[in-house]
Formats: sequence, C-alpha cells, structure tokens
Amino acid sequence: MRRNQFLVIALACSLIGACNRDHGNQAANAPNPDTGAVGTAGNADKNKPGFGDKDFVQDVAKANTAEIELGRMASERAADPEVKKFGQMMVDDHTQAGDKLKAIATDTGIEWPAELDGKFKDQRDDLAKKQAGDFDHDYMTAMVNAHQDLVDKLESRIDKKNLTEWKADKKNREPGKTVQEGAKTVEIVPEKSDNPVTTRINEWAATVYPTAYAHLESAKTLDSAVKRRHTNP
Repeated sequence: MRRNQFLVIALACSLIGACNRDHGNQAANAPNPDTGAVGTAGNADKNKPGFGDKDFVQDVAKANTAEIELGRMASERAADPEVKKFGQMMVDDHTQAGDKLKAIATDTGIEWPAELDGKFKDQRDDLAKKQAGDFDHDYMTAMVNAHQDLVDKLESRIDKKNLTEWKADKKNREPGKTVQEGAKTVEIVPEKSDNPVTTRINEWAATVYPTAYAHLESAKTLDSAVKRRHTNP
C-alpha cells in the first residue's frame, strides 16, 4: 500500500516538473511586446529584428519613398515658389534619411520595399492630374497628413519623458520668448532596448525626429497660406 502511494507521489512530481519546463520554454519563446522579437533561453534571437521592427521599417520606407516622389513632382509642377521649395526640401531630406534607414535594413536583414503600395500610388496618380493652385492645395494637405503620420510613428521609438521635455524646450525657444542664459538645448533620446537591432532603429528615429517635426510645422504653415490664396485668389 505504501509503495503504491510512493509511486503516485513520484508520478505527480514528475508531471509538475514537466509542466514547469513547458511553461518556462513558452515564456522564453514569447514575442517581445515592443519589438515582436522572439527570445529563447539562450537569447539566440536577441540580435534579430522583431516583427515590430520589420513593420516599422517597411511602413516608414514606403512613406519616405512617397515623400521623395511627390516632392519631385511639387518641385516641377507647383505654382507657388514656396511649395516648389518645400518639395525640393522633401527630396533632399527624405533621400538622406531614407538612405540611412536602408543601410540599417540591409545590415539587419529587413526587407526593403521595392515600390510604393497602393495607397501612395493612388495619391501620386491623383496629384498628377492637378494643375497650378489645385495642385498646391492638395499637395500641401497631403504633406500635413503624411508628416503627422510620420511624426507619430517616430514618437513610438523615442523616450516619452524626454520627448515631453524636448517639446517644452522647443516651445520656450520660439521667437519672442526669453531663454535663460546658458540653458542647454534638450536633445532627443531614443527609447531603450536590449535588442541591438531595435536600438539602431530607435536611434535613427531619434536622429530624424527634429527634422520631421520641423517639416510638419512648415507644412501646416504653408498649407494654411495656400488655402487662403486658393479660397481668395
């Protein structure tokens, strides 16, 4: 009788141990909620891009390519000299930023989109039909929306507390406001990660964020001016 009881207890312990091992393996192989990377007990996948990293790079790459194509169009077809100038700035700045992101994608094995997706193709084709003031109006509206989307994506890769401080510092340095002598400019800080691939992408995002934010502000100002002229020719 005692022997049977001992066997039952031993069997139960064995089953509990197996369950604990399975649970541990599942936890080790669960995807990282921030990057989508799948880890293992030996960190075999720690240096690989996660699903979140791939989606971010590919989404930004498509948007960046669209900015360049539309910028070329604006630099050639816009009626307003300021819109032409803005379009050329898009070509120059987004080409530089895109080349750096593409280098990261190449180094880390993230597929780079070969062409625009349907949404951006439709936008390009629609703008190609517009002329003069109509083109300027629709292009600048598209630029406000596109840069708002880009800024939102970049902010997901930046330290949130630092971003709040950066925006407050930027506001304090607007024309007409007194800046304390010797005050240091707040620099953008990327979100921390223990994944080297995610770290590189976050650092890229932090580097380009001030330019993207400036583009958004410029686009809003120019869009308002173009709409006023479009409404009251």
